Amino acid sequence: MALTLYMLRHGETLASASGGFCGLSDIDLTPEGYSMAQDFGVAYQSHSFEGVYVSPLLRARKTAEPLCIGQGIDMNLRSGLREVEFGAWEGMSAAVVKERYADDYSNWSSDAGWNAPTGGERGIDVARRALAVLDEIQQVHSSGDVLVVSHKATIRIMICTLLGIDLGGYRDRVGISVASLAVVTFERHGPRLDRLGDRAHLRPELRNRAGT
Repeated sequence: MALTLYMLRHGETLASASGGFCGLSDIDLTPEGYSMAQDFGVAYQSHSFEGVYVSPLLRARKTAEPLCIGQGIDMNLRSGLREVEFGAWEGMSAAVVKERYADDYSNWSSDAGWNAPTGGERGIDVARRALAVLDEIQQVHSSGDVLVVSHKATIRIMICTLLGIDLGGYRDRVGISVASLAVVTFERHGPRLDRLGDRAHLRPELRNRAGT
């Protein structure tokens, strides 16, 4: 049996609703975000996960919590799964960043793999730490389903790296909606993307909720 990763982005936060840059700011879920976490926990309550690996940031932990409590399974917190560090851009809107850091924003927009937000992380740096966690998972779990709860940019970067997609365009090539699920199976010929942007576990009013 193959190893399959279920990559879940955390539930809604004020930043994901507004589109502001939120990397290492340890913000909580909105009430709707908590409902998204509950919906996932209910939908997957009977699904057998061999392990659960979670970013240590609050919004990720609170998203994983209902499932972990329901199944009586421990979270494995890994700092390698945290969100991109946005540096000086943290908490700002894209419009403000474009005005204050025009050159850095232009470079980052054209190639986010090799260019960092002002004082932040490049995509390749995120890939290095996140893939170390995926390597650990593969060492511990040779088969079965493993849940990874992380963040928008980090999941995009992991998927691009696993599928051989140029990291420079990770922001343009892969869409990861809030509380959505991506599923990657490690087959004989390499990782295969089986699902992307899956929000079927959410109630309709949350599934169709706008946000970044």
